[in-house]
Amino acid sequence: MTGGATVASLVREAVLASCRLDVTAFKPGNVSLRSPGHGMTAADFLTSTEAVAPILSAPGLALGRRVLMSVEATRRAVGCNTNLGIVLLCAPLAQAALEAGVSRDWRPHLRAVLHGLDVDDARDVFQAIVLAAPAGLGQSGRHDVHEAPEVGLLDAMAEAASRDRIAYQYAHDYADIRSLGLLCLHACASRWAAREDRLEWATVACYLAFLARIPDTHLTRKHGPDAALAVRREAERVETGFKACENPANAIALLQDFDNKLKRGGLNPGTSADLTVASLLAFHLDHLLGISSGDHLWADHRDTPEGAVVARETCTGRVPYDY
Repeated sequence: MTGGATVASLVREAVLASCRLDVTAFKPGNVSLRSPGHGMTAADFLTSTEAVAPILSAPGLALGRRVLMSVEATRRAVGCNTNLGIVLLCAPLAQAALEAGVSRDWRPHLRAVLHGLDVDDARDVFQAIVLAAPAGLGQSGRHDVHEAPEVGLLDAMAEAASRDRIAYQYAHDYADIRSLGLLCLHACASRWAAREDRLEWATVACYLAFLARIPDTHLTRKHGPDAALAVRREAERVETGFKACENPANAIALLQDFDNKLKRGGLNPGTSADLTVASLLAFHLDHLLGISSGDHLWADHRDTPEGAVVARETCTGRVPYDY
């Protein structure tokens, strides 16, 4: 841990760094400094980041309240939904780090955070989701966000896990982040260690890894499962070409073509972007809180039911971190 820095200040720094990479990295289909789209610009996302980072890193807040306050702050700052998925995924990670305190290792605390979520957390998160009004939000037969919750937030997320990959993280102890995102970031940061922009390219690789393996549930909600599957298959091709470039900057034309194609079709793989930011936050928390890089495997995930599930569901013959 950096000398003299509080855990809260380090969590804030990790949130800022992760969310900034979300727009400085050129992730096809998403809004970035290189390519606006979907009626938004990178400035909207950067402004949102400044608005929510102090809330996500503030000690003493319940998780649901942290999420709701972040969405309210985003609405005041930019007037639209730029970061609901990011907030939902990053809030438990930040909460775990804050609860770990001076012990530094936030990871054992994540499960306790998730399993401690109650009806009050559900009520605040439901309100946040309705306020953010994400594209494709409909009604559900059970635990509908437009109604008062009758169960804790973890139970509500478990109900939605089969159709929403953000809810899936809550229900499966962040299995995708542990088994895919974090491993890919470490592998790519190592592969391109000599580059000053290594984390930007590692972010692109992480995003493509998610997009090529898991049908994006934002696309599924908004455009249907066939569209999400078609994007996943195209992402496989793009990822193969990207990985073949010794110098990742040589893949710009490939990424630009994919970006153009997605944006012409109004396709924004938002869930893949959100999973990437959560992976970046885990990566930065490890770094800033001084957790050994050798611990990044989060090794016990392979021996858990959650680890087996994510391995089975995301394995399409594509190893997530073979960079």
